[in-house]
Amino acid sequence: MTLDAFTTFCKSLPHSTYVCQWGGSHVWKIGGKVYAIAGDDNGKITGVSFKVTPIAFHILKEQPGCRGAPHLASRGMKWIQRTSAETMSDAELLTYLRDSYRLVAAGLTRKLQKELGLDPAVPNGFPS
Repeated sequence: MTLDAFTTFCKSLPHSTYVCQWGGSHVWKIGGKVYAIAGDDNGKITGVSFKVTPIAFHILKEQPGCRGAPHLASRGMKWIQRTSAETMSDAELLTYLRDSYRLVAAGLTRKLQKELGLDPAVPNGFPS
């Protein structure tokens, strides 16, 4: 996946914000909370980290091209880093990024969720 494709996708998610931090990492947030982090080398992504469910973490951390995300999984957080497309295609990665966005958004305060128009009590309250 190219950095442009990653950026275009993350930018398409409502209320998604971008910051370059932690030594040049491309960090995407919803409501001020991180849902995706990418490193790159001349526009080619070297790794993408994202939040997952506990069961997805258990499965993905053992797959070739995936691992527990450095600095996050080591602190008990359920974050995966995809380092290659060996077992996770770009299309699957985009699905996991959308899921990460939803997981992080669901953890925001109810007040902030409502301010952002992300009401989990309403069907399709989160972008599909």
